[in-house]
Amino acid sequence: MNVEHLEALLDVTYTWSYEETREKLRELYHKGQRGQWVPEDRLPWDTKVELGGPPGPPELFPLYGSAIYQRMSDDEKSRLNIEINSWTLSQFLHGEQGALLAAAQLVDSVPDIDSKLYGGTQVVDEARHVEVYARYLHEKIGFAYPISPHLKTLLDLILKDSRWDMKFLGMQIMVEGLALAAFGMIRQNTYEPLLRELTTYVMQDEARHVAFGILSLNDYYRDQPEKEVREREDFVYEAARLMRDRFLFQQVWEKMDMPVDECSRIALENQGQKMFRALLFSKIVPAVKKIGLLSERQRVRFHELGILAFENASDPFAELEAAEAAQAATA
Repeated sequence: MNVEHLEALLDVTYTWSYEETREKLRELYHKGQRGQWVPEDRLPWDTKVELGGPPGPPELFPLYGSAIYQRMSDDEKSRLNIEINSWTLSQFLHGEQGALLAAAQLVDSVPDIDSKLYGGTQVVDEARHVEVYARYLHEKIGFAYPISPHLKTLLDLILKDSRWDMKFLGMQIMVEGLALAAFGMIRQNTYEPLLRELTTYVMQDEARHVAFGILSLNDYYRDQPEKEVREREDFVYEAARLMRDRFLFQQVWEKMDMPVDECSRIALENQGQKMFRALLFSKIVPAVKKIGLLSERQRVRFHELGILAFENASDPFAELEAAEAAQAATA
């Protein structure tokens, strides 16, 4: 059994006051209840998945246009497509397990009953996400990759920190925000119908998860000492850097016996991949701004990462409310 133990400190908080004190969080809890779905019932698992084809537009392929890519045979490109698809979905699987553990920690540590109640629904959501990605990888692709060192570093930081707000910041805002954007691009670009449908269902859950983080941290940092706020800004920046470097596919190049440094450099400089990595932050940057962690100092660093342009994009909570209003209008 492949098991790893992580020593972590965690404050456990009882809340003996049960009155509804946070109306929007209680509403989100009810949405979480109504949004539950059973993968066995909802997803067409008997769909035949064609492996080897491009997972999306060729311009998004990390080696597209390079001399290495031009020299590859069709069979080599087909195998590489499978490896990259497996690697990408494997990282989503590992990230969902990290989210499962972090959500369980939040139920223990958050100070109010409404957050505990909603956190309970998220634990169920994350367990479902682990289930569907594990099943897709093992039944449809046939193998999975280990966790990326960059993602592992970030998850360890989140799970080992005893402060509830850092768990919200790391998981609900950063990891879940990036996942929400990545899932949106996969749903838009994938040619594989089962993966598109699976992603659609997962995205519905993820939108609520990011909204949970925004609601919980909105105005929280306004009353915190400057030293504490700067520490959170530093954490956000380091997490953003780790997540950007996560999508360079080093493990794939190693497995394929390809030049790791050169392939990673090509992926880093590839224009399609630059656009992809920047868009991953389209949900994170407006959320960071809304909770008060986009100071001028942070703006400079986000500009250097090439993601500041998203600061005025709509945040996931606003998008969730707009989508629900539109749905209600057509009901």
